[in-house]
Amino acid sequence: MFLNKHCTIKANSIYLIIYEKEHADIIEIMKGRKIMNQASLDGQYYIHQVADVTGLSKQVIRKWEERYDLVHPERLTNGYRIYSEKDVNTLMKVKELSEKGYSIKQAVVFVNKLSHSEQPIVRKQEWNLPFSGLNDYVLQLLEKGVNCEEFEINYLLQKAYNHLGLSKFLKDVVIPFLKEVGNKWEKGEWSEYQESVSSMVVRDFLVQIRRNVFTREEASLVIGACLPYEQHEIPLHILLLQFMMSGWKTILVGSSPAPGSIESLVRKLKPSIVLLSASTTLPFEKDPHILTQLDQFAAENKKIKFYLGGSGALEFAKTHHLHTILVNNIVEDILDEKKVSND
Repeated sequence: MFLNKHCTIKANSIYLIIYEKEHADIIEIMKGRKIMNQASLDGQYYIHQVADVTGLSKQVIRKWEERYDLVHPERLTNGYRIYSEKDVNTLMKVKELSEKGYSIKQAVVFVNKLSHSEQPIVRKQEWNLPFSGLNDYVLQLLEKGVNCEEFEINYLLQKAYNHLGLSKFLKDVVIPFLKEVGNKWEKGEWSEYQESVSSMVVRDFLVQIRRNVFTREEASLVIGACLPYEQHEIPLHILLLQFMMSGWKTILVGSSPAPGSIESLVRKLKPSIVLLSASTTLPFEKDPHILTQLDQFAAENKKIKFYLGGSGALEFAKTHHLHTILVNNIVEDILDEKKVSND
């Protein structure tokens, strides 16, 4: 649940309304054919858009379609293929299985069996199954992300947020999108620049939301802090927004705080909870004693609950015992433990 970065994008509702009105009917010529500048929200995609999202070439998509009867795009009167959200997810599932060593034929058979099963595909760490599918918002964000279209990414985030509300927006759009961006970067399908642009736009959008969420002055306080040398703060924005939805007041200590600054802020503000995050192992490589010191500090402040999360922190905690800081990567569990009711 701990993910990725930073950027500066400004968007307000008036500008978005003007943009939507002015660009709704804009058609541009690309690669010798007409396409809509703004991808429609009805889950339909041209083949070049499917190629952008999946990382498959147009030739491979056509080959799988014709040889394995894998997907069934509609044909427009001009002969162009139009693919559905289901088609895109099917292609991505087959691709993921092929990357795990299955032949294309085996992957197609497996995906077809799953699609006809009443049991949903569940992503479990111990299972070697493909992902459960991405919704239309995430697919469109990936399409814009591959081309580093910052404004378009921000525009789609705004639409998804307005349509779904904060809770579903975080769960169904932001987290799946960032996970898929990270996967594409790790596989070498996206460059560091493509990954960075998408992550930074999301980060800025979450900052805007946090600034506009109202919390009562008397509400309990939670501090979210990256460990020193840790640059990835997006996970904390997501966590703190989830706490804010439960009525908590929040403060974020940004990326790579100076050593000792977390302790200093905790002494001054006396929060109820401190969330520590490390998405990488860099903090522990730079300072092997960093968690020992923080664990001792937590022991001296027993009225405050300290939690540690992030893939880097979890990896480090496997071989290093903590006496006071609780290792927990799921915000719902933390909220349940505190029996939150700041109503």
